[in-house]
Amino acid sequence: MTDNWQTSQKILVILAHPDDPEFFCGATLARWARAGHEIHYFLLTCGDKGGNGDVTPAELCHSRHAEQQAAAAVIGVESVRLLDLEDGYLLPTLDLRREVVRAIRQEKPDILVTCDPTNLFPSTTYGINHPDHRYAGQVILDAVFPAAGNPLFFPELLRDEGLEAHTPRQVWVALTAQPNVTLDVTETWEVKIRALKEHKSQIGDPIEFEKRIRGWHTAESTDEDPIYEEKFRVVRFD
Repeated sequence: MTDNWQTSQKILVILAHPDDPEFFCGATLARWARAGHEIHYFLLTCGDKGGNGDVTPAELCHSRHAEQQAAAAVIGVESVRLLDLEDGYLLPTLDLRREVVRAIRQEKPDILVTCDPTNLFPSTTYGINHPDHRYAGQVILDAVFPAAGNPLFFPELLRDEGLEAHTPRQVWVALTAQPNVTLDVTETWEVKIRALKEHKSQIGDPIEFEKRIRGWHTAESTDEDPIYEEKFRVVRFD
């Protein structure tokens, strides 16, 4: 199972925060953009808690909008939309599920990218996975199945907005402890780094940050000859 699609795919990335796409799978997204696929972002919060109190949440939200647009441009993303819910308070409610179903039916993606709601401890060094990541993953997967592709769910979206049911052909779940696909993304790792460095409010010292991200190579490779991978749980509906 690979991403060697024979035709251009429409890819919708739905995650919690600005910078999540680049951190979780930015090199993969850059690989897809360079292969001619069409990528769109739909992010649920504006990341207004991603600071230390030096600026107000409203100011931070504004900055993170601009940072995400700049990072997406480096990746090669076609569009970025933020729902602007409050960072840190995300919950997998039916109202939010409706918003995600609306986005899926509006965009009609072939491929949907999200993150794993079950991954409480994403690595031995990372600590605890942010609750917004986990709740976003849950509400998005619940929206994909069974709701988005069944017209009996949220029928008002069809009745009032003309949005017909749609199920993506594949769902690529990032930040997972149960991957079934591993991509070698060494060729686009530099793009990932450049995109991440656009998130200036989040990365601290850019030199130290870049050094850390370059250290994410596989255990079998070296700093002198690194190999970089991104892993996914791919669920197929095609």
